Amino acid sequence: MRILSLLLLTLFIATGCCSQKKTNMATTQIEYSALSRGYYKKIVVQNQTVYVTNGRDQQPIETKIDDAKWNKIVAEFSKVDLNKLSALKAPTEKRFYDGAAIGNLKITQDQKTYETAGFDNGFPPKEIEKLVNLLVDFAKE
Repeated sequence: MRILSLLLLTLFIATGCCSQKKTNMATTQIEYSALSRGYYKKIVVQNQTVYVTNGRDQQPIETKIDDAKWNKIVAEFSKVDLNKLSALKAPTEKRFYDGAAIGNLKITQDQKTYETAGFDNGFPPKEIEKLVNLLVDFAKE
């Protein structure tokens, strides 16, 4: 009986922690932008919805994210260390001579904003590469 109650308590606590993380993800906003003189793209993901803006004077296009893609985003997001986001180094420097648009990843969670330094669009830092590529895929659809 004691083992059974301990097992149930453990299961209850584990379930509570998982649902708390999902609720936390529901209030998280992930924003990727790529800018240059003649190029503008902004992708905002929040609560299983994506907003894609393809021009400076354009209205965002809203699309629902299916569960499979959302789970991939959540999995990649959980690997990102938000406190180290601003210290990530860009692997290339094409943006310095207009060889690439300036990419930027901004994450807002619990009223705190975490932001990367600028990096070349298409060449994000390795630590956030998979997450950024998942976000950019929405603009291709």
